[in-house]
Amino acid sequence: MLPGREREGAHLRALLDRVRGGHSAAIVVRGEAGVGKTALLNDVLGSAADLRVVRAAGIESEMELPYAGLQQLCASMLDQLSRLPPPQSGALRTAFGLAEGPAPDRFLVGLAALGLLSEAAERRPLVCVVDDCQWLDRSSSQALAFAARRIEAEGVLLAFAARESIPDLEGIPELVIAGLRDLDARALLLSVLRGPLDEQVRERILAETRGNPLALLELPRGLSPAELAGGFALPRQISLADRIEESFLRRVEALPEATWLMALIAAADPVGNPALLWRAAARLGLPADALASAEAAGLLKINGHVIFRHPLVRSAIYGASSANDRQKVHGALAAVTDPGLEPDRRAWHLAQAAVGPDEEVAAELERSAARAQRRGGLAAAAAFLERAAWLSVEPGPQARRALAAAQAKYLAGAPDVARRLLSAAEAGPLGDLERAEADMIRAQISNSVTKGLSQTRSATSS
Repeated sequence: MLPGREREGAHLRALLDRVRGGHSAAIVVRGEAGVGKTALLNDVLGSAADLRVVRAAGIESEMELPYAGLQQLCASMLDQLSRLPPPQSGALRTAFGLAEGPAPDRFLVGLAALGLLSEAAERRPLVCVVDDCQWLDRSSSQALAFAARRIEAEGVLLAFAARESIPDLEGIPELVIAGLRDLDARALLLSVLRGPLDEQVRERILAETRGNPLALLELPRGLSPAELAGGFALPRQISLADRIEESFLRRVEALPEATWLMALIAAADPVGNPALLWRAAARLGLPADALASAEAAGLLKINGHVIFRHPLVRSAIYGASSANDRQKVHGALAAVTDPGLEPDRRAWHLAQAAVGPDEEVAAELERSAARAQRRGGLAAAAAFLERAAWLSVEPGPQARRALAAAQAKYLAGAPDVARRLLSAAEAGPLGDLERAEADMIRAQISNSVTKGLSQTRSATSS
Protein backbone atom coordinates (compact mmCIF):
# COMPACT_ATOMS: atom_id res chain seq x y z
CA MET A 1 0.00 0.00 0.00
CA LEU A 2 1.11 3.56 -0.67
CA PRO A 3 2.55 5.22 2.41
CA GLY A 4 -0.02 7.39 4.13
CA ARG A 5 -3.05 5.32 3.10
CA GLU A 6 -3.25 3.11 6.19
CA ARG A 7 -6.39 4.78 7.57
CA GLU A 8 -8.29 4.52 4.28
CA GLY A 9 -7.13 0.92 3.81
CA ALA A 10 -8.35 -0.02 7.28
CA HIS A 11 -11.76 1.56 6.58
CA LEU A 12 -12.22 -0.46 3.37
CA ARG A 13 -11.01 -3.69 4.99
CA ALA A 14 -13.60 -3.19 7.73
CA LEU A 15 -16.29 -3.04 5.02
CA LEU A 16 -14.96 -6.30 3.53
CA ASP A 17 -15.24 -7.93 6.96
CA ARG A 18 -18.82 -6.68 7.17
CA VAL A 19 -19.60 -8.33 3.83
CA ARG A 20 -17.95 -11.56 4.97
CA GLY A 21 -20.39 -11.51 7.89
CA GLY A 22 -23.38 -11.51 5.52
CA HIS A 23 -24.14 -7.80 5.66
CA SER A 24 -23.92 -5.27 2.87
CA ALA A 25 -22.44 -1.85 2.40
CA ALA A 26 -21.82 0.88 -0.15
CA ILE A 27 -19.05 3.46 -0.33
CA VAL A 28 -18.02 6.28 -2.66
CA VAL A 29 -14.24 6.70 -2.81
CA ARG A 30 -13.71 10.27 -4.02
CA GLY A 31 -10.59 12.21 -4.97
CA GLU A 32 -8.88 14.01 -7.85
CA ALA A 33 -7.28 12.25 -10.81
CA GLY A 34 -4.14 10.39 -9.79
CA VAL A 35 -4.74 10.57 -6.04
CA GLY A 36 -4.70 6.77 -5.79
CA LYS A 37 -8.35 5.69 -5.61
CA THR A 38 -7.89 2.71 -7.95
CA ALA A 39 -4.56 1.75 -6.40
CA LEU A 40 -6.12 1.79 -2.94
CA LEU A 41 -9.07 -0.37 -4.01
CA ASN A 42 -6.78 -2.80 -5.83
CA ASP A 43 -4.52 -3.12 -2.80
CA VAL A 44 -7.40 -3.80 -0.43
CA LEU A 45 -9.08 -6.26 -2.82
CA GLY A 46 -5.77 -8.10 -3.21
CA SER A 47 -6.40 -9.49 0.27
CA ALA A 48 -9.96 -10.57 -0.57
CA ALA A 49 -9.35 -13.86 -2.37
CA ASP A 50 -12.32 -15.38 -0.53
CA LEU A 51 -14.73 -12.88 -2.10
CA ARG A 52 -16.07 -12.65 -5.65
CA VAL A 53 -14.96 -9.37 -7.21
CA VAL A 54 -16.54 -7.88 -10.35
CA ARG A 55 -15.49 -4.59 -11.91
CA ALA A 56 -16.74 -1.92 -14.25
CA ALA A 57 -15.51 1.52 -15.20
CA GLY A 58 -17.15 4.56 -16.68
CA ILE A 59 -15.75 5.33 -20.13
CA GLU A 60 -15.98 8.85 -21.53
CA SER A 61 -16.91 7.71 -25.03
CA GLU A 62 -19.82 5.63 -23.65
CA MET A 63 -21.42 8.30 -21.46
CA GLU A 64 -24.33 8.64 -23.89
CA LEU A 65 -24.97 4.89 -24.24
CA PRO A 66 -27.72 3.92 -21.77
CA TYR A 67 -26.90 1.14 -19.28
CA ALA A 68 -23.41 0.60 -20.78
CA GLY A 69 -21.78 0.68 -17.33
CA LEU A 70 -24.43 -1.52 -15.70
CA GLN A 71 -24.10 -4.08 -18.49
CA GLN A 72 -20.33 -4.08 -18.05
CA LEU A 73 -20.68 -4.79 -14.32
CA CYS A 74 -23.40 -7.44 -14.67
CA ALA A 75 -22.03 -9.29 -17.73
CA SER A 76 -20.71 -12.20 -15.66
CA MET A 77 -23.99 -12.53 -13.71
CA LEU A 78 -26.46 -12.79 -16.57
CA ASP A 79 -26.87 -16.53 -15.96
CA GLN A 80 -28.90 -15.48 -12.88
CA LEU A 81 -31.44 -13.46 -14.88
CA SER A 82 -33.94 -16.31 -15.01
CA ARG A 83 -34.16 -16.26 -11.19
CA LEU A 84 -35.58 -12.73 -11.17
CA PRO A 85 -39.32 -11.94 -11.38
CA PRO A 86 -40.33 -11.73 -15.08
CA PRO A 87 -41.01 -7.95 -15.06
CA GLN A 88 -37.51 -7.30 -13.66
CA SER A 89 -35.66 -9.73 -15.90
CA GLY A 90 -37.58 -8.39 -18.91
CA ALA A 91 -36.63 -4.80 -18.05
CA LEU A 92 -32.96 -5.74 -17.71
CA ARG A 93 -32.96 -7.77 -20.94
CA THR A 94 -34.41 -4.79 -22.81
CA ALA A 95 -31.96 -2.37 -21.16
CA PHE A 96 -29.01 -4.56 -22.20
CA GLY A 97 -30.27 -5.01 -25.75
CA LEU A 98 -30.89 -8.75 -25.25
CA ALA A 99 -34.55 -8.27 -26.16
CA GLU A 100 -36.60 -5.63 -27.93
CA GLY A 101 -39.47 -3.83 -26.31
CA PRO A 102 -40.64 -0.46 -25.02
CA ALA A 103 -38.21 1.66 -23.01
CA PRO A 104 -37.73 -0.18 -19.70
CA ASP A 105 -39.10 1.36 -16.53
CA ARG A 106 -36.12 2.76 -14.57
CA PHE A 107 -37.60 1.60 -11.26
CA LEU A 108 -37.80 -1.97 -12.58
CA VAL A 109 -34.22 -1.79 -13.88
CA GLY A 110 -33.03 -0.64 -10.46
CA LEU A 111 -34.94 -3.45 -8.74
CA ALA A 112 -33.54 -5.94 -11.26
CA ALA A 113 -29.96 -4.74 -10.64
CA LEU A 114 -30.50 -5.11 -6.90
CA GLY A 115 -31.97 -8.58 -7.36
CA LEU A 116 -29.19 -9.70 -9.68
CA LEU A 117 -26.49 -8.63 -7.21
CA SER A 118 -28.32 -10.44 -4.40
CA GLU A 119 -28.62 -13.64 -6.44
CA ALA A 120 -24.94 -13.48 -7.43
CA ALA A 121 -23.92 -13.12 -3.76
CA GLU A 122 -25.77 -16.25 -2.61
CA ARG A 123 -22.84 -18.61 -3.20
CA ARG A 124 -20.05 -16.23 -2.18
CA PRO A 125 -19.99 -12.62 -0.87
CA LEU A 126 -19.77 -10.15 -3.75
CA VAL A 127 -17.68 -7.01 -4.17
CA CYS A 128 -18.62 -4.66 -7.04
CA VAL A 129 -16.09 -1.98 -7.96
CA VAL A 130 -17.26 0.79 -10.29
CA ASP A 131 -14.36 3.06 -11.24
CA ASP A 132 -14.40 6.46 -12.97
CA CYS A 133 -18.03 7.13 -12.07
CA GLN A 134 -17.72 10.67 -13.42
CA TRP A 135 -17.86 9.02 -16.86
CA LEU A 136 -20.65 6.58 -16.08
CA ASP A 137 -23.75 6.88 -18.25
CA ARG A 138 -26.68 8.40 -16.35
CA SER A 139 -28.95 5.34 -16.61
CA SER A 140 -26.31 3.07 -15.03
CA SER A 141 -25.49 5.65 -12.38
CA GLN A 142 -29.12 5.87 -11.31
CA ALA A 143 -29.69 2.09 -11.32
CA LEU A 144 -26.54 1.35 -9.29
CA ALA A 145 -27.29 4.15 -6.82
CA PHE A 146 -30.81 2.74 -6.42
CA ALA A 147 -29.32 -0.67 -5.58
CA ALA A 148 -26.67 0.79 -3.25
CA ARG A 149 -29.28 2.58 -1.13
CA ARG A 150 -31.41 -0.56 -0.71
CA ILE A 151 -28.83 -3.27 -0.20
CA GLU A 152 -29.19 -4.77 3.27
CA ALA A 153 -28.19 -8.28 4.30
CA GLU A 154 -27.17 -9.74 0.97
CA GLY A 155 -23.38 -9.87 1.50
CA VAL A 156 -22.62 -7.26 -1.20
CA LEU A 157 -20.22 -4.34 -1.21
CA LEU A 158 -20.73 -1.66 -3.86
CA ALA A 159 -17.63 0.54 -4.10
CA PHE A 160 -17.74 3.56 -6.39
CA ALA A 161 -14.68 5.62 -7.31
CA ALA A 162 -15.07 9.13 -8.71
CA ARG A 163 -13.08 12.32 -9.19
CA GLU A 164 -15.89 14.58 -8.04
CA SER A 165 -19.25 14.39 -6.31
CA ILE A 166 -21.84 12.56 -8.42
CA PRO A 167 -25.41 13.83 -7.85
CA ASP A 168 -26.90 10.36 -8.36
CA LEU A 169 -24.66 8.95 -5.59
CA GLU A 170 -25.57 11.55 -2.97
CA GLY A 171 -26.46 10.02 0.38
CA ILE A 172 -24.09 7.06 -0.02
CA PRO A 173 -21.24 7.20 2.55
CA GLU A 174 -18.06 8.80 1.19
CA LEU A 175 -14.38 8.15 1.76
CA VAL A 176 -12.52 11.25 0.55
CA ILE A 177 -8.95 10.58 -0.58
CA ALA A 178 -6.72 13.63 -0.22
CA GLY A 179 -3.11 14.14 -1.26
CA LEU A 180 -0.39 12.44 0.74
CA ARG A 181 1.01 14.16 3.78
CA ASP A 182 4.31 15.96 3.24
CA LEU A 183 6.48 13.26 4.78
CA ASP A 184 4.85 10.48 2.74
CA ALA A 185 4.93 12.57 -0.46
CA ARG A 186 8.67 13.18 -0.02
CA ALA A 187 9.31 9.47 0.50
CA LEU A 188 7.33 8.55 -2.63
CA LEU A 189 9.10 11.17 -4.75
CA LEU A 190 12.54 10.04 -3.62
CA SER A 191 11.63 6.41 -4.36
CA VAL A 192 11.42 7.12 -8.13
CA LEU A 193 14.46 9.38 -8.48
CA ARG A 194 17.70 7.92 -9.80
CA GLY A 195 19.94 10.94 -9.42
CA PRO A 196 20.51 14.18 -7.51
CA LEU A 197 17.59 16.53 -7.04
CA ASP A 198 17.99 20.22 -6.37
CA GLU A 199 16.35 21.15 -3.08
CA GLN A 200 14.40 24.05 -4.58
CA VAL A 201 13.22 21.86 -7.44
CA ARG A 202 12.09 19.19 -4.98
CA GLU A 203 10.11 21.73 -2.95
CA ARG A 204 8.47 23.04 -6.11
CA ILE A 205 7.46 19.53 -7.23
CA LEU A 206 6.02 18.80 -3.79
CA ALA A 207 4.12 22.09 -3.73
CA GLU A 208 2.66 21.80 -7.22
CA THR A 209 1.71 18.12 -7.01
CA ARG A 210 -0.03 18.68 -3.65
CA GLY A 211 0.74 15.14 -2.55
CA ASN A 212 -0.90 13.55 -5.63
CA PRO A 213 0.78 10.09 -5.86
CA LEU A 214 0.46 9.64 -9.63
CA ALA A 215 1.86 13.12 -10.23
CA LEU A 216 4.76 12.41 -7.88
CA LEU A 217 5.50 9.17 -9.75
CA GLU A 218 5.00 10.44 -13.29
CA LEU A 219 6.21 14.03 -13.46
CA PRO A 220 9.91 13.28 -12.84
CA ARG A 221 9.92 10.58 -15.56
CA GLY A 222 11.37 11.64 -18.87
CA LEU A 223 13.21 14.63 -17.39
CA SER A 224 16.94 14.95 -17.87
CA PRO A 225 19.37 14.89 -14.91
CA ALA A 226 20.05 18.56 -15.63
CA GLU A 227 16.35 19.43 -15.30
CA LEU A 228 16.07 17.53 -12.04
CA ALA A 229 19.29 19.01 -10.74
CA GLY A 230 18.12 22.59 -11.07
CA GLY A 231 16.33 23.46 -14.31
CA PHE A 232 12.89 21.95 -13.64
CA ALA A 233 9.99 24.14 -14.71
CA LEU A 234 6.35 23.06 -14.62
CA PRO A 235 3.93 25.10 -16.75
CA ARG A 236 1.44 26.79 -14.45
CA GLN A 237 -1.30 27.36 -17.02
CA ILE A 238 -2.48 23.73 -17.20
CA SER A 239 -4.23 21.56 -14.63
CA LEU A 240 -2.61 18.82 -12.63
CA ALA A 241 -4.46 16.20 -14.72
CA ASP A 242 -3.04 17.78 -17.87
CA ARG A 243 0.47 17.66 -16.42
CA ILE A 244 0.10 13.97 -15.60
CA GLU A 245 -1.25 13.35 -19.10
CA GLU A 246 1.73 15.16 -20.61
CA SER A 247 4.06 12.91 -18.62
CA PHE A 248 2.35 9.82 -20.04
CA LEU A 249 2.50 11.35 -23.49
CA ARG A 250 6.27 11.83 -23.30
CA ARG A 251 6.61 8.11 -22.68
CA VAL A 252 4.12 7.14 -25.39
CA GLU A 253 5.80 9.30 -28.00
CA ALA A 254 9.00 7.31 -27.58
CA LEU A 255 7.26 4.10 -28.64
CA PRO A 256 7.75 2.55 -32.11
CA GLU A 257 5.05 3.49 -34.65
CA ALA A 258 3.53 0.00 -34.68
CA THR A 259 3.26 0.04 -30.88
CA TRP A 260 1.67 3.50 -30.99
CA LEU A 261 -0.98 2.28 -33.43
CA MET A 262 -1.64 -0.81 -31.32
CA ALA A 263 -2.07 1.37 -28.23
CA LEU A 264 -4.38 3.66 -30.23
CA ILE A 265 -6.57 0.67 -31.13
CA ALA A 266 -6.87 -0.11 -27.43
CA ALA A 267 -7.66 3.54 -26.63
CA ALA A 268 -10.34 3.73 -29.36
CA ASP A 269 -12.09 0.55 -28.22
CA PRO A 270 -13.79 1.05 -24.83
CA VAL A 271 -14.66 -2.64 -24.46
CA GLY A 272 -11.07 -3.76 -23.83
CA ASN A 273 -11.54 -7.11 -25.58
CA PRO A 274 -8.06 -8.52 -26.40
CA ALA A 275 -9.41 -10.70 -29.23
CA LEU A 276 -10.92 -7.63 -30.91
CA LEU A 277 -7.63 -5.78 -30.44
CA TRP A 278 -5.60 -8.52 -32.12
CA ARG A 279 -8.05 -8.85 -35.02
CA ALA A 280 -7.96 -5.09 -35.67
CA ALA A 281 -4.16 -5.11 -35.40
CA ALA A 282 -3.91 -7.95 -37.92
CA ARG A 283 -6.15 -6.01 -40.31
CA LEU A 284 -3.71 -3.10 -40.12
CA GLY A 285 -0.75 -5.43 -40.64
CA LEU A 286 0.72 -4.80 -37.19
CA PRO A 287 3.06 -7.46 -35.74
CA ALA A 288 1.78 -9.56 -32.84
CA ASP A 289 4.44 -8.20 -30.49
CA ALA A 290 3.65 -4.54 -31.18
CA LEU A 291 2.06 -4.09 -27.76
CA ALA A 292 5.06 -5.43 -25.85
CA SER A 293 6.77 -2.02 -25.65
CA ALA A 294 3.67 -0.36 -24.17
CA GLU A 295 3.32 -3.16 -21.64
CA ALA A 296 7.02 -2.95 -20.77
CA ALA A 297 6.68 0.80 -20.24
CA GLY A 298 3.88 0.17 -17.75
CA LEU A 299 1.25 2.06 -19.77
CA LEU A 300 -1.19 -0.83 -20.08
CA LYS A 301 -1.54 -4.54 -19.53
CA ILE A 302 -3.59 -7.41 -20.86
CA ASN A 303 -5.16 -9.55 -18.16
CA GLY A 304 -8.38 -10.91 -19.62
CA HIS A 305 -9.09 -7.32 -20.66
CA VAL A 306 -6.94 -4.51 -22.01
CA ILE A 307 -6.44 -2.23 -19.03
CA PHE A 308 -4.67 1.13 -19.14
CA ARG A 309 -2.61 2.07 -16.13
CA HIS A 310 -4.77 5.17 -15.77
CA PRO A 311 -7.60 6.73 -17.82
CA LEU A 312 -5.24 9.62 -18.59
CA VAL A 313 -3.05 7.20 -20.56
CA ARG A 314 -6.01 6.44 -22.81
CA SER A 315 -6.86 10.11 -23.34
CA ALA A 316 -3.19 11.04 -23.89
CA ILE A 317 -2.81 8.44 -26.65
CA TYR A 318 -6.11 9.22 -28.36
CA GLY A 319 -5.78 13.00 -28.06
CA ALA A 320 -2.25 13.10 -29.49
CA SER A 321 -3.03 10.88 -32.48
CA SER A 322 -3.60 12.34 -35.93
CA ALA A 323 -7.09 12.37 -37.46
CA ASN A 324 -5.83 10.01 -40.15
CA ASP A 325 -4.60 7.46 -37.60
CA ARG A 326 -7.86 7.65 -35.66
CA GLN A 327 -9.90 7.06 -38.81
CA LYS A 328 -7.67 4.15 -39.77
CA VAL A 329 -8.03 2.54 -36.34
CA HIS A 330 -11.81 3.05 -36.10
CA GLY A 331 -12.15 1.58 -39.58
CA ALA A 332 -10.24 -1.53 -38.52
CA LEU A 333 -12.35 -1.88 -35.37
CA ALA A 334 -15.56 -1.52 -37.40
CA ALA A 335 -14.38 -4.21 -39.80
CA VAL A 336 -13.76 -6.75 -37.02
CA THR A 337 -16.82 -5.93 -34.87
CA ASP A 338 -19.62 -8.46 -35.31
CA PRO A 339 -22.59 -6.62 -36.93
CA GLY A 340 -25.01 -9.15 -35.48
CA LEU A 341 -23.82 -8.94 -31.87
CA GLU A 342 -22.63 -5.31 -31.69
CA PRO A 343 -24.39 -3.38 -34.49
CA ASP A 344 -24.42 -0.06 -32.62
CA ARG A 345 -20.77 -0.14 -31.63
CA ARG A 346 -19.84 -1.09 -35.21
CA ALA A 347 -21.93 1.81 -36.55
CA TRP A 348 -20.20 4.22 -34.18
CA HIS A 349 -16.74 3.04 -35.28
CA LEU A 350 -17.82 3.42 -38.92
CA ALA A 351 -18.95 6.97 -38.18
CA GLN A 352 -15.61 7.87 -36.60
CA ALA A 353 -13.78 6.32 -39.56
CA ALA A 354 -15.70 8.30 -42.17
CA VAL A 355 -13.62 10.96 -43.93
CA GLY A 356 -16.62 12.71 -45.48
CA PRO A 357 -20.38 12.35 -46.10
CA ASP A 358 -21.42 8.70 -46.34
CA GLU A 359 -25.10 7.88 -46.77
CA GLU A 360 -24.65 4.18 -45.98
CA VAL A 361 -23.05 4.96 -42.61
CA ALA A 362 -25.63 7.68 -41.91
CA ALA A 363 -28.45 5.20 -42.49
CA GLU A 364 -26.76 2.67 -40.20
CA LEU A 365 -26.50 5.31 -37.48
CA GLU A 366 -30.18 6.10 -37.93
CA ARG A 367 -31.03 2.43 -37.35
CA SER A 368 -28.83 2.46 -34.24
CA ALA A 369 -30.71 5.52 -32.99
CA ALA A 370 -34.02 3.67 -33.39
CA ARG A 371 -32.67 0.71 -31.39
CA ALA A 372 -31.42 3.07 -28.67
CA GLN A 373 -34.83 4.76 -28.44
CA ARG A 374 -36.51 1.37 -28.04
CA ARG A 375 -34.22 0.79 -25.05
CA GLY A 376 -35.04 4.20 -23.62
CA GLY A 377 -31.62 5.65 -24.48
CA LEU A 378 -32.46 9.18 -25.59
CA ALA A 379 -28.90 10.46 -25.15
CA ALA A 380 -27.51 7.64 -27.27
CA ALA A 381 -30.19 8.13 -29.92
CA ALA A 382 -29.38 11.84 -30.05
CA ALA A 383 -25.66 11.13 -30.49
CA PHE A 384 -26.32 8.68 -33.33
CA LEU A 385 -28.73 11.04 -35.08
CA GLU A 386 -26.43 14.06 -34.76
CA ARG A 387 -23.56 12.16 -36.36
CA ALA A 388 -25.93 10.77 -39.02
CA ALA A 389 -26.98 14.32 -39.95
CA TRP A 390 -23.38 15.44 -40.51
CA LEU A 391 -22.64 12.34 -42.62
CA SER A 392 -25.74 12.72 -44.82
CA VAL A 393 -25.10 13.22 -48.52
CA GLU A 394 -28.37 14.86 -49.58
CA PRO A 395 -29.84 18.03 -48.01
CA GLY A 396 -33.26 16.44 -47.43
CA PRO A 397 -32.16 13.49 -45.28
CA GLN A 398 -29.64 15.75 -43.53
CA ALA A 399 -32.35 18.21 -42.47
CA ARG A 400 -34.69 15.40 -41.38
CA ARG A 401 -31.98 13.74 -39.26
CA ALA A 402 -30.89 17.05 -37.75
CA LEU A 403 -34.51 17.71 -36.76
CA ALA A 404 -34.80 14.27 -35.14
CA ALA A 405 -31.47 14.81 -33.37
CA ALA A 406 -32.66 18.20 -32.08
CA GLN A 407 -35.78 16.60 -30.61
CA ALA A 408 -33.75 13.82 -28.97
CA LYS A 409 -31.13 16.27 -27.62
CA TYR A 410 -33.87 18.42 -26.10
CA LEU A 411 -35.51 15.40 -24.43
CA ALA A 412 -32.10 14.23 -23.21
CA GLY A 413 -31.55 17.57 -21.44
CA ALA A 414 -29.15 19.30 -23.87
CA PRO A 415 -31.11 22.39 -25.04
CA ASP A 416 -28.08 24.31 -26.37
CA VAL A 417 -27.05 21.48 -28.69
CA ALA A 418 -30.71 20.98 -29.64
CA ARG A 419 -30.98 24.65 -30.65
CA ARG A 420 -27.88 24.38 -32.86
CA LEU A 421 -29.21 21.23 -34.57
CA LEU A 422 -32.58 22.90 -35.02
CA SER A 423 -30.96 25.79 -36.89
CA ALA A 424 -29.18 23.29 -39.14
CA ALA A 425 -32.46 21.48 -39.83
CA GLU A 426 -34.33 24.70 -40.62
CA ALA A 427 -31.65 25.64 -43.15
CA GLY A 428 -32.58 22.54 -45.18
CA PRO A 429 -35.60 21.55 -47.28
CA LEU A 430 -38.18 20.71 -44.62
CA GLY A 431 -41.83 20.07 -45.41
CA ASP A 432 -44.71 21.98 -43.80
CA LEU A 433 -45.27 19.31 -41.15
CA GLU A 434 -41.56 19.18 -40.32
CA ARG A 435 -41.35 22.99 -40.05
CA ALA A 436 -44.29 22.93 -37.66
CA GLU A 437 -42.46 20.31 -35.63
CA ALA A 438 -39.33 22.50 -35.63
CA ASP A 439 -41.38 25.47 -34.37
CA MET A 440 -42.79 23.32 -31.57
CA ILE A 441 -39.33 22.10 -30.52
CA ARG A 442 -37.99 25.66 -30.50
CA ALA A 443 -40.93 26.78 -28.34
CA GLN A 444 -40.31 23.88 -25.93
CA ILE A 445 -36.63 24.81 -25.65
CA SER A 446 -37.42 28.47 -25.03
CA ASN A 447 -40.04 27.55 -22.43
CA SER A 448 -37.70 25.21 -20.55
CA VAL A 449 -34.85 27.76 -20.56
CA THR A 450 -37.20 30.53 -19.33
CA LYS A 451 -38.56 28.25 -16.60
CA GLY A 452 -35.02 27.34 -15.53
CA LEU A 453 -33.98 31.02 -15.31
CA SER A 454 -37.12 31.80 -13.31
CA GLN A 455 -36.40 29.01 -10.82
CA THR A 456 -32.78 30.17 -10.49
CA ARG A 457 -33.88 33.76 -9.73
CA SER A 458 -36.44 32.51 -7.23
CA ALA A 459 -33.86 30.37 -5.43
CA THR A 460 -31.37 33.27 -5.39
CA SER A 461 -33.87 35.78 -4.00
CA SER A 462 -34.99 33.40 -1.26
